[in-house]
Amino acid sequence: MENKLSRRSLLQAAAAVPILSAASATTGATAASAAPVSATANGGRPDTADPRFTFAVLPDTQYLLDDGGSDAEPVRATLRHLVREQARDNIVFMAHLGDVTEHGTATEMRAASRAFDAAGRLSYSVLAGNHDVSGDDQRGDTPYLRTFGPQRFSRMKTYGGSSPDGYNSYHVIQGGGRKWLVLALDWRASDAGLAWAQDVLDEHPLPAILTTHDLVWAEDDGKAHLSTNGQRLWDRLIRRNDQIFLALGGHYWPSGRTTMTNDAGNPVHLHITNYQERYYGGAGMVRYYSFDLARGVIDVETFSPWLLGKDDRTPLEAEHVELSGDVDRFTVDIDFDERFAAFAPPVLPAPLPPSAVMPRGTVAYWRFDETGLATTVADGAPVAPGTVARDLTGNGNDLTSELLHASAPAALTWSAEHHDAQPARASLRFDGGKGPDRGAVLRTGPDAPVNSATFESGYTIETFLKLPEPFDGDHAWMGILSWEGRAGDAGKHSGWSDDEPTCSLNLSGERFLQFVVYPVPVDADPTSWSHAIPVGRWMHVALVNDGRHTVMYVDGSKIVRNAAEESRGISTLGKPFAIGGTQSAERYGQGFYGWIGDTRIVSRALRPDQFLTARGR
Repeated sequence: MENKLSRRSLLQAAAAVPILSAASATTGATAASAAPVSATANGGRPDTADPRFTFAVLPDTQYLLDDGGSDAEPVRATLRHLVREQARDNIVFMAHLGDVTEHGTATEMRAASRAFDAAGRLSYSVLAGNHDVSGDDQRGDTPYLRTFGPQRFSRMKTYGGSSPDGYNSYHVIQGGGRKWLVLALDWRASDAGLAWAQDVLDEHPLPAILTTHDLVWAEDDGKAHLSTNGQRLWDRLIRRNDQIFLALGGHYWPSGRTTMTNDAGNPVHLHITNYQERYYGGAGMVRYYSFDLARGVIDVETFSPWLLGKDDRTPLEAEHVELSGDVDRFTVDIDFDERFAAFAPPVLPAPLPPSAVMPRGTVAYWRFDETGLATTVADGAPVAPGTVARDLTGNGNDLTSELLHASAPAALTWSAEHHDAQPARASLRFDGGKGPDRGAVLRTGPDAPVNSATFESGYTIETFLKLPEPFDGDHAWMGILSWEGRAGDAGKHSGWSDDEPTCSLNLSGERFLQFVVYPVPVDADPTSWSHAIPVGRWMHVALVNDGRHTVMYVDGSKIVRNAAEESRGISTLGKPFAIGGTQSAERYGQGFYGWIGDTRIVSRALRPDQFLTARGR
């Protein structure tokens, strides 16, 4: 039988292979654990550079590991699932929240140890709950410590160490291209245990997930509150350490969640995860915390691999396959870079010199740092009319700034803001708008070579831009960059108006990028459109023409609404190239509203791995 697919395909029952219980194994069926692991990318292991990764949580398993009568198969099934799907679901770690067993006896701990053998190569942490031990972490030797003490984790690459008593441990895991700290604290961490945890946090300035057994309890509606022990942890450890952004506990039911504000003014998400009161002692329920650093979210879902693996489910089993209530399936919004900036700021690529980003065929390259601007000013200060932005290729396509209409000096200011991957660490802030028209532009001189270049063999035009948030006012059809002149004067009459320029990049009222160009040999205006671009975020835009067709890229991704018409060259009229506006009838109305960074024109089609974002590769 074919091996089971990823979590995202589990509900497609026809493709799933059942995880058999001990009882069904006696009927002669082949156990799922004996099935070969399907070939996957990265050798079946997680991709720690992928911005999407999973942190799995397994709560109270005590009713399944009870020597008074229970069934450990759901626990084994969950662990086998995590191993099998480690690469497909990009599972980088699993945390158990305590109450591994019902009585903490040596017999139960041996059964728990055998169950956890199914975890194989998976890295995980386990902590003690009140059914595993009694007293605080200074209790001394116990069957739990002999089973889940430091010796169990020492083989794992993630394991960082344990407190001297052995009951508290920490792991350093990798996901999304960065490191994360996991603290696994005993159900009753002593003062010594808390001091040890503080030392770990001090020595590892990383985003931290705290796991323990007794943290919060929840009302029936899922609203969670700190328990007595949780309040102690909050006051003594969590609120004081901005690193801790997520704290997870079990012990109580029903499940619930709350968000509290720490001493640094940042949110801390506190969740209770426990399903032991549900059918079959929780049926080995596991919770996925699926981090997505690109989207800035943690998607949470809860399901039972054991029940998902059954061919024929009873009504009660079907009811508990997957939980979808507000406390079991939800999304946590986190701006990861901003949340962790105080202690683990993102490492940005170093700025690059102009020479590193001027490939063969570079016609013009403008940037607004000290290498590009003839006169530098302070962040937020106006850029005076007449300021020159040098063409760093030396081809003579320098830009000169000017204010439009009766615009105030603040219509064009210098900014230290920039796209993270931009070669230069600077941009210009344009404050254009309608009614009355205002703005600023930077224009080439009357004799600049780029004015009359027609690019019939192809071209790549790139720029970095950002729209303000909030995006106040009406800025529909504002120009970003263009060549001046009337299309009608170039003999082009097929477009929207003879008065529009022969080539321009604009923004529609719906915030769609519009690139319209009149090719050299025909009277046509093939136009490309992006999706609605976001506000408050830097992006890279590239317009690539191979001599036949034009393709727009946003942040390195090809957009769908590219013109199907053949497009060769640009019908330039020998008039200036401009950044910050688009003419109509050879007059500028409103100017651009937002930031513009490095801008480059190359006389051939570049691949995405040759764009300005490629860091000179």
